[in-house]
Amino acid sequence: MTRFIAFAFWSFLVYYSNYKALGQATVKSKAEAKYPYLLYLPNDYATSKGSYPLVIYLHGGSQRGNDLNKLKVYGLPSLVEKGNHYSFIIASPQCPDGKFWSTDNWFEPLYAELINRYRIDTKRVYLTGISMGGYGAWQTAVAYPDRFAAIMPLCGGCDDSTQICKLQKIPIWTFHGVADDIVPISETEQLVKRLAQCNGQVKFTRLENQGHNIQYLFDDKTLYNWLLKHHK
Repeated sequence: MTRFIAFAFWSFLVYYSNYKALGQATVKSKAEAKYPYLLYLPNDYATSKGSYPLVIYLHGGSQRGNDLNKLKVYGLPSLVEKGNHYSFIIASPQCPDGKFWSTDNWFEPLYAELINRYRIDTKRVYLTGISMGGYGAWQTAVAYPDRFAAIMPLCGGCDDSTQICKLQKIPIWTFHGVADDIVPISETEQLVKRLAQCNGQVKFTRLENQGHNIQYLFDDKTLYNWLLKHHK
């Protein structure tokens, strides 16, 4: 665990400095790229004829690469691997080495494939992510505000906060540790402040005495209950 935390810290420092240099070029303006992904289907999917909510989970910087097993270190893929069951479909794409969630237009190919292959309720599509994935959640929602019923970014940010009011009609629950020394809490605070100014539907949980490693939040089914109650 110590090695993991140290590696995650180093990789995100590299990510954070590079991300600032990239600016806010949304995924929508980039070339399309198909990212591999893990998929979870609810236990009753094969016997049911109904449609299901979809949660798209975006991993942090240390899980980039071409090995989907890396995604199982923490977060929703880890919980699925441990045998947890959910009432919604989960898609967990993997960002390639050397790239960020803003590098390619990965969302449109993924979304098109998922809704064509699986019975997904397009009025109940949700987005969450942590660290680099928290940035990805914010910026992907900015690029596609009409796709999501709600989003839940953890310890992320968005370099161009001037675009954030595109999310004013999307329910948002965001989390950040006050003692985060990798992504400062000010990254989330500025987004929440701007959303409040444009009457956005944002709920902000400040985690006192918590740093960057808040992946334990994915264990809390209260978060998914909150997501699932929202419909487009």
